[in-house]
Amino acid sequence: MKKQTSILLASLVALGMFASTANADIKKGQKAYLKQCKKCHGNGTKGAAMKTQDEWAAAFADDGAGFKAWHKDTKGEKYSEGRKFKKYAPHLKDFLFEYGSDSGNVPSCG
Repeated sequence: MKKQTSILLASLVALGMFASTANADIKKGQKAYLKQCKKCHGNGTKGAAMKTQDEWAAAFADDGAGFKAWHKDTKGEKYSEGRKFKKYAPHLKDFLFEYGSDSGNVPSCG
């Protein structure tokens, strides 16, 4: 019984370590979008619909390399290279992916 419990607890800890992106929050991503992106890209409906879900997923691969490349030499470069982007990127990715142009979803507020 002790061995089974130990295996179960070890499995839960391992799963928790690999589930960091599962903790991303669409609402936090929406807040980050409204605070950092809205002034250039418009409301969340317009901004998320700029790309498809596959394009958003690719943009955030490799620590957001595609996202950073899009914002090179623009007003968004400072944000995309900063600490806040690194902190909120998983949430922003989830928000933009959830409401991408091919998702059929529309954010409820902004």
